[in-house]
Amino acid sequence: MKISLSLSAMLLATTALFAPQTALAQTEGSETEVEELVVRGRYIPDVMRETAEVATILTADDLQRQGDDTAAEALTRLSGLSVVGGRFVYVRGLGERYSSALLNGSPLPSPEPLQRVVPLDLFPSNVLAGTTVQKTYSAAYSGEFGGGVIDLQTVAVPYEPFVSLGFSVGGNTETTFDDGLVYYGSDTDWTGYDDGTRDTPDELDLALRSGLRVDSSNFTDEELQDIGQSFVNAPLNLLQRSSSIDPNYSIDVSAGTSVDLGWGSLGVVAVAGFDNSWRTRHGVQQEGIVQGSDLEVRTDYDYVSTQNDVVLNGLLGVGLDWGQNEIRWTNLYVHSTTKEARSRAGYDELAGADVRDDYTEWFERALINTQLTGAHEFGDLQVDWRTAFARTSRDAPYEKGIRYRLVNGVYLHNASQEQNYTRFSEVEDSVLSAGLDLSYTLPLSSVREVILSGGVAYMDNDRHAEAREFRFLALNNSLSLAEQMQRVDFLLSDYNIRPDGLVIRETTGAEGAAAYEAALETKAAYIQADAEIFPLVRLAAGVRYEDATQSVTPIDLFGASSPAVPDALENAYWLPTATVTWNFYEDMQLRFGASKTIARPQFRELAPQQYLDPDNDRLFIGNPYLTDSELLNIDARYEWYFANQQYLTLGAFYKDIDKPIESVVNEAGATVQQTYINAPKAMLYGVEAEVKKVFEPVVDTPWLANKRWLIQANYTYSKSEVQVDSGDVVFPLAGGGASRPAEDYVTDGSQLQGQSEHLANLQFGFEDDVAQSQATLLVAYASERITARGRPGQPDLYQDPGTIVDFTYRKMVPVMGYDLTFSFEARNLLAEDYEEYQELGSGRVNNNTYDLGRSFSVGVSTRF
Repeated sequence: MKISLSLSAMLLATTALFAPQTALAQTEGSETEVEELVVRGRYIPDVMRETAEVATILTADDLQRQGDDTAAEALTRLSGLSVVGGRFVYVRGLGERYSSALLNGSPLPSPEPLQRVVPLDLFPSNVLAGTTVQKTYSAAYSGEFGGGVIDLQTVAVPYEPFVSLGFSVGGNTETTFDDGLVYYGSDTDWTGYDDGTRDTPDELDLALRSGLRVDSSNFTDEELQDIGQSFVNAPLNLLQRSSSIDPNYSIDVSAGTSVDLGWGSLGVVAVAGFDNSWRTRHGVQQEGIVQGSDLEVRTDYDYVSTQNDVVLNGLLGVGLDWGQNEIRWTNLYVHSTTKEARSRAGYDELAGADVRDDYTEWFERALINTQLTGAHEFGDLQVDWRTAFARTSRDAPYEKGIRYRLVNGVYLHNASQEQNYTRFSEVEDSVLSAGLDLSYTLPLSSVREVILSGGVAYMDNDRHAEAREFRFLALNNSLSLAEQMQRVDFLLSDYNIRPDGLVIRETTGAEGAAAYEAALETKAAYIQADAEIFPLVRLAAGVRYEDATQSVTPIDLFGASSPAVPDALENAYWLPTATVTWNFYEDMQLRFGASKTIARPQFRELAPQQYLDPDNDRLFIGNPYLTDSELLNIDARYEWYFANQQYLTLGAFYKDIDKPIESVVNEAGATVQQTYINAPKAMLYGVEAEVKKVFEPVVDTPWLANKRWLIQANYTYSKSEVQVDSGDVVFPLAGGGASRPAEDYVTDGSQLQGQSEHLANLQFGFEDDVAQSQATLLVAYASERITARGRPGQPDLYQDPGTIVDFTYRKMVPVMGYDLTFSFEARNLLAEDYEEYQELGSGRVNNNTYDLGRSFSVGVSTRF
């Protein structure tokens, strides 16, 4: 009988190599007596026995206990992980570009203009069966590996038929039944889908198809009037104050069944969910200037924003099993829409006046993923294959902004000195991928074996992004004072859009600043071996060859010029990796790993196209002169599995990064933009610890009876430094490809962006099988981290996430023959605020601060 190394070689290595007579004693007729048989690794979980790498696991039970709505929220509970902006996961303090996200092993595209990495808030927890975060590199994964790889696993085909229904309702102390800003939009906005109100008007669409800029040099006064009047006005321009914002609610439905075919089994699972939530922010946005040794506030806004998020998701999975074969077909659809109304008012130093800015926005994101996978066993040969196609999109029609100037106590808009804009933008991103993995188990002895594996992988990622911008201008200051005082829906009405009033003009950037095509094609092959080279010592070593071509091609929408196209990044790498695992004592093991990996620039970081981040009102622009980053990774971890699913781990890590990509400020006249450069070097090092313990109460009381208590905690300390030596150079956007002294852009010893020195999580709660109840207190802490670089001569911008305390409770109650599970969730019990700021000397500037409020929800679900 052959024994899989990953399941048993480490368990039996002692008897095989230190006590060969034990093996003989198991042979028929042997007269040797066995006095004692020592088995090591008996409590090491299957997933830890199956992987030779340092990994952290999020199970389906974890997802239920934590009650998190999305994958991004759930991953904040794992050691060394933090979530920035509620969407992007940072592993060990490294930005999202240093981590890759997979869905059942296949890569995913991103709908985000600023990132190639998919935002994990896009994945509702109801479609997930668990998540694996691997922190040390193995050759079977893509070479784009810095902090780790996050593999999301969707729910699998069931063995028994079931139907599950769930409903929840909740609110936030800063939002629900309180004042907020809204705008009408369309009749179907509550579904997350527009009813056609935001479609591009026919007149505008015809003008865009001409390939000409929409202005007076290409169109007649009558044509410009028709185009301007075709824009939807009042439903999308008019901000309204609501005295009571609606509560949040969600609905989940899932079902599955399996059929015995005689020669195999066929299973089907379907999941659907709908979530509608609101968030109001009352906050402050400031900008400062350095005066002497202090930072002083010069621009100061108070703002209010109300955001409505609507998510619809669906999953359909089909599985076929026969013999030692299985095939899975998984289809996932996620549609996520953000509708926001926002207004800010205050003193603006650049304008030299008190102003008010009003915004209405609609961001519609969609993900469609279809994946076919297979696993087959032919004796000692295991064959796994996968192929997938995924497409994401982000559509932002009628993104509107208008500025008013305060004059004698009245806000005026003259459409010349005060600007307005209407933007239409879209991003489409697709990934076609395929992979084949082969593994062969080769016996070395009766109890030892080596697993030889290898495979190939292919990925083709394509992106198209385009943004058009239009303004209504008053030529020769032709608006009367009465018109300047009009409400926005009257101001931008058909009556005022005329040749001697408001005239539409396209202000879309030229020379590739408004559109681009991007592509990344990777071809890879790898080999690796996994074997017990010495008693209780396991070595997994391999090498990956990865060849990639990445390009970003700016497109001039008007054909007036041929934008400068940067050379494609064509690189090939040999990426070695090795991990040694030593099961030195019963239920304890040590892991040591070293590897070389890479990080490529994201498409948006390469594209010279401006983009306004709606979360912080900052402009970003890419730099086509970026190159790949290369990383050296070293890891060590001690693991003690003292009981089933209970453990203590202690780890240390070090990363050396050559040419890390950092965000810096690019000042173009009075406009301040965030752009990107390759800093010379950086290093990151740290330690992490995690413990999980289940225990029975020591006091025998009726209330404590039958309860199992859980305590799970983790802590990560990490330190990073960007390193700049005299003579180092960078290639900024402003240099046009020419080198500049690195010291002018990067401060030696500065912290990597997004990296918190301290991360900590605590879960404490109980499960009661008799009362069928479960309660958990969750605490998450992250120390301050850099969110953006300051202007030259100014300090960096920091965010202090602080301590977030949540509580979840679930109890099953039989009602009319059905088992109903009632749930209660309370979030941010300490009322932690969002704070992004700059500090210098005795001065502080609150770049973006607002109250998060406390959130509460109740729900009920059943399964039958």
